[in-house]
Amino acid sequence: MGDILITDDERDIRELIGDILRDEGYAVRLAASSDECMASIEQEPPSLMILDIWLKDSQMDGIDILKAVKRDRPEIPIVIISGHGNIEIAVAAIKQGAYDFIEKPFNIEQLLVVIRRAMETSRLRRENTELRRKDVSIAEMIGSSASFKALKSQLDKVTKSNGRVMLTGPAGAGKEVAARYIHAQSNRAGGPFISVNSASIEPDRMEEVLFGRESPERGIEPGLLEEANGGILYFDEIADMPLGTQSKILRVLVEQQFQRVGGSDKIRVDIRVLSSTNRHLEDEIADGNFRQELYHRLNVVPIRVPGLEERREDIPELAKYFIRNFNATQGLPLRELSEDAVALLQTMHLPGNVRQLKNVIERALILGEGTGSIGVRELEGADTTEGEEGRVVLSGALATLPLREARELFEREYLLTQINRFGGNISRTANFVGMERSALHRKLKSLGVVTTSKAGTRVAHFEEPAAEAAEAAE
Repeated sequence: MGDILITDDERDIRELIGDILRDEGYAVRLAASSDECMASIEQEPPSLMILDIWLKDSQMDGIDILKAVKRDRPEIPIVIISGHGNIEIAVAAIKQGAYDFIEKPFNIEQLLVVIRRAMETSRLRRENTELRRKDVSIAEMIGSSASFKALKSQLDKVTKSNGRVMLTGPAGAGKEVAARYIHAQSNRAGGPFISVNSASIEPDRMEEVLFGRESPERGIEPGLLEEANGGILYFDEIADMPLGTQSKILRVLVEQQFQRVGGSDKIRVDIRVLSSTNRHLEDEIADGNFRQELYHRLNVVPIRVPGLEERREDIPELAKYFIRNFNATQGLPLRELSEDAVALLQTMHLPGNVRQLKNVIERALILGEGTGSIGVRELEGADTTEGEEGRVVLSGALATLPLREARELFEREYLLTQINRFGGNISRTANFVGMERSALHRKLKSLGVVTTSKAGTRVAHFEEPAAEAAEAAE
């Protein structure tokens, strides 16, 4: 049922409580002094403590022990007992983090009720922590493109260290997935992964959320820094953190300790900090919105997470993963993607990146008809210009051009899209569009389409011919 440590300098009291709790099915340990108590905790932390305030012939009294335990092991619930109880002592005990305070001589039934409630509260907190840890396994790294492999190689190099990593890249690219991968592969995998969404927390509450708080009315309320002790603290979109909080976080990174809001004790933590942003922090620093010292502390190892534009080859694999995941978690149908649907997804404009692709797949599974392959029509409305009965709707700009210019513009954009879809692979592009490779090369040259290496993959873009550029300059 649970392991309870009873500390009281009166032998009769501690043995009486011990016998009663053993009858209730609890495992019990006894300590007669502060030294015995602290040694027992060091050997193995108990599930709950019953602690007398006044301890004869001890270096520490009950309040001192309470402070020490709550500083180093805040998860252990502590019930304070005393024969000299008064309201000042009770308030002091609760303020320092005691679960409850009971005066001697106490009612056994009252003590048992308090213990059961404290044990239940402790159990719920442990389950919550375990759920946070299990959630890490959900994040999987999916892909096989050159840019994805380059990213994964960089992540693998930083997993075993305690170095701070800053993940950059567009919104929805998968920066948190990358952070969770670092955690899962690190020597902190058994510890918590605590994510702090800097944009979702009200600025005036940020410090309470991070550092926790102490008050006579509610006692000690641990913050996210304490929850992350022994694991990883991930600052999502760090640029949204208020300037005042930035300076305090900087101090935590330097000292590895902090004070709760309203408290005076220094709380030591062992955490590894990861962060992410989709902004250029150098610009934010120049504008006075971000502290340069904090940037240098966090940006020890910068890693860029590429958007889908740079890894279109991975879209079919990602889409299939999402389909399997939605089937397992929501019971949505396990369907295949038609070849046309795959082609559309790979050429679709997805500014929301992986997050948007996931939403597109979920919507198709929820609103789609039947259990066969997902077709193009079921993806319509996500980002496609196809009209009724397969008719292509021209953009206003294209519709105003002469046929020759419109055809050249269409061919350029079409081939740019296809090359990027196949990760810069000209052979695969030629096979798909139905051209000989040599003919495709000539066509690309005439259209001013070139490919360059970017983030480990080949990316196609338009480059105006030198003669035309010089003429335009004149």
